[in-house]
Amino acid sequence: MIGAIAGDIIGSPFEHHPIKTKQFSLFGNGNRFTDDTVLTVAVADAILTGRDYGVVIAEYAERYPKAGYGSSFTRWVKAWDKEPYGSYGNGSAMRVSPVGWAFTNVRDVLREAKRSAEVTHNHHEGIKGAQATALAVFLARKGKGKVAIKEEIGTRFGYDLDRTLDEIRPSYKFDVTCQGSVPESILAFLESDSYEDAIRNAVSLGGDADTQACIAGSIAEAFYGVVPEAIAERVLPMLTPDLHKMTNRFREKFCRLRKP
Repeated sequence: MIGAIAGDIIGSPFEHHPIKTKQFSLFGNGNRFTDDTVLTVAVADAILTGRDYGVVIAEYAERYPKAGYGSSFTRWVKAWDKEPYGSYGNGSAMRVSPVGWAFTNVRDVLREAKRSAEVTHNHHEGIKGAQATALAVFLARKGKGKVAIKEEIGTRFGYDLDRTLDEIRPSYKFDVTCQGSVPESILAFLESDSYEDAIRNAVSLGGDADTQACIAGSIAEAFYGVVPEAIAERVLPMLTPDLHKMTNRFREKFCRLRKP
């Protein structure tokens, strides 16, 4: 789970200042957690407590109103009757990684990813993006190789994972749709040789950097086994005490990774 959060924080300075290179400083003055982190922790909280995803997501959004949410999501948070709004944005995928850690078989991972998405993102592409991300995390933590992960995600969800980042990067632009950002985020992981490399790959596309690094980072953590200590030690102090506490509670129960 810290892999998703670290990706968000590292990618945050580049969300509105895109770059097309892997050569950049991981940490500087502009790093912060965004809505990606807030809502990832919200999903983790919902899983731990057994409460409704929509209720918990709204609570966290109200607690952190300036985290950088989209306008449709903000209207949903403020609405009296919180009905899903047909979104296919990548917000469903950015927050879903705890599902890939907490559930023990493919059927349950797909079901819970759908449930976590459809409280807001009930468009089929929004649900698909969440399911693809959660399943990739699940397969990675279960020890599946990259070839198997690529084949399963590509076949099941119809994503084109035969492209390379070098082919995508020159013309790629900021895209917040699941269909236009989740496959590229998965490719950022598939082409990586380490957790850090996955983050650099995602940011270097020049798109929705924090969200794509969040997605790629969530899969990379599960695959490589741990977020490097030098990164985790910089990231965790940036969280508020309640976000930090919930992150550690979830990781201690489900992630089985050493605590920085």
